[in-house]
Amino acid sequence: MAVALVMGNMIGSGIFLLPASLARFGGVSLIGWLVSTAGALMLALVFARLARIDPAAGGPYAYTRRAFGDLAAFLVAWGYWISMWTSLGALAVALVGYLAALVPQINATPAVAAGAALIAVWTLVAVNVIGARAAGWVQVVTTVLKLLPLVLVTAVGLAHFDPLHFEIADASVRTLATSVPAAATLTLWAFLGLESATVPAESIERPDISIPRATLVGTVLVAVVYIASTIGVMSLLPRETLSISTAPFVDAVSAQVGPWAAGVVAAGAALSCFGALNGWTLLVGQLPLAVARDGLFPRIFARISRRGTPAAGLMIAGVLTTALVLLNYTRGLVELFTFFILLSTLNTLIPYVFSSLALFLLPERGHAALPRGIAAAAVMAFAYSIWAMAGAGAETIYWGFLLLIGGLPVYVFLVRRSSG
Repeated sequence: MAVALVMGNMIGSGIFLLPASLARFGGVSLIGWLVSTAGALMLALVFARLARIDPAAGGPYAYTRRAFGDLAAFLVAWGYWISMWTSLGALAVALVGYLAALVPQINATPAVAAGAALIAVWTLVAVNVIGARAAGWVQVVTTVLKLLPLVLVTAVGLAHFDPLHFEIADASVRTLATSVPAAATLTLWAFLGLESATVPAESIERPDISIPRATLVGTVLVAVVYIASTIGVMSLLPRETLSISTAPFVDAVSAQVGPWAAGVVAAGAALSCFGALNGWTLLVGQLPLAVARDGLFPRIFARISRRGTPAAGLMIAGVLTTALVLLNYTRGLVELFTFFILLSTLNTLIPYVFSSLALFLLPERGHAALPRGIAAAAVMAFAYSIWAMAGAGAETIYWGFLLLIGGLPVYVFLVRRSSG
């Protein structure tokens, strides 16, 4: 279940759209995937080591608090929490977009589309209120089902592999110096969520063993799926066709297998979004629960239902996501999805920066020295995270900074209340 949480939260809507964005890079896109995979594996090693040292609930927040203190931990938790519930809106909107390929009436008007998105959000809030194990089974089933269309495209693509589709038009050092970072910037977003197993630590059996394994295994498996499916799509469609496709996986299998395959892939993409939506719903209750127990979030988030779930935190996240969707539903699905992603991307990277450096401040078991290999991985993970932030763009950094600073009055209120 922990592996499914890691994989399910990473494999969302992005992989089904990325090949079209990467088409213009040709073979360079595969180099971009390799760079992103290397960065993601460095981060996975960091989180695996942190979970082994201290498998505390809250993941990146817990590690930041132990290493840097309450203020840094609050800022990480605040931004991470905002990223989570805005991601719920983005994934719900993407889910409706894929379902519209099967049932066009869902996207008949912005109001109907927004209503369908909210139904998905509240259905999974209810599942997670029932219990973490119920949410875990939903994650296992949806992760398995979402992999089917990706495996289908990979198999068909490799059977029709065309090396001409991967030619690099200009392999000069000067050109590669700009094209490789551009391709890697596009692909790195697909790995966000690799830390997912560290957040609900108290709901995972043998967390000091299960979480490191799940983090590393899940990241490696996702990387294999991403690279193989990208090769599959690019093998099936010429670069010119792929670059203008709004549904690259659907177009790829339709060309070789037939129209029926389009429905299979559209359903798989919808399941992919549904599974990721379920995974992030689980985390959006668990993170503020851990923070509230430390006195750095309002007490209501620490309330546990009779089923042992953070029902209050889940309901609050559902209400905030609902408000966000209703306030912005007139934008239309594409604009709405872009708006939510703008709010959530940067605040997911900030915990990576703090967690990478926390390894140097947290004591190893038995106060042993930090292994050189792990230390090197932490340095590279930090550099990768900073590089990823720069690739997010000025507008994303602007909104992310405002959202972080906006949380400071909450911190001041909570500290004054606890000291008074």
